[in-house]
Amino acid sequence: MKLGKKSYLFIIVGFFIIATVALWMVYSKQADIQKQLREELVSANSRLSLIEFEPLVNRQSELKQRLEQTVAEYEVVREKLVQPVESITISDILFSTAEANSVNVTEINSSGMTNVVLEGLPCQSLPLTATIEGDVNDLVAFITHLNVNLSTGVVKSVDIDIPDAAGSKKPSASIRMMIYRYQGS
Repeated sequence: MKLGKKSYLFIIVGFFIIATVALWMVYSKQADIQKQLREELVSANSRLSLIEFEPLVNRQSELKQRLEQTVAEYEVVREKLVQPVESITISDILFSTAEANSVNVTEINSSGMTNVVLEGLPCQSLPLTATIEGDVNDLVAFITHLNVNLSTGVVKSVDIDIPDAAGSKKPSASIRMMIYRYQGS
């Protein structure tokens, strides 16, 4: 079957019409998407213009200042904890505080060093127990001063034994302390 010139012309015009309709549909869809994107851009710009950046900038500088202060405080505490336990003469602190408060240290015990995590920091801890004798007021003063004098430690518990006035036994206190040493770099 042979096609004539008119048939070829109709076929070419048909393809042209089909291509034109297809291109028009693609352009129409693209125009709709572009219109939608423009509307979203206008909406986003209007919302963005409502945001006040000045308070956020002020808040950022305030938080930065607080962070610097916290880091400085951390460094001070870390320096205290970095000292090796051997260089901290716990017994000297204990005996000098006892002498200053007119009490006698009668016994000191420790179960040895253990590894602990203190507020997220790897540390070694040295649990100590001590028995102290003296007047009740002096014992209380000793315990208060000891807690202050232990820069890397803390008094965990105190048991005070007050005997009858008729007995020859003096009032005594059993103190449980914990000394810490920072393990990090």
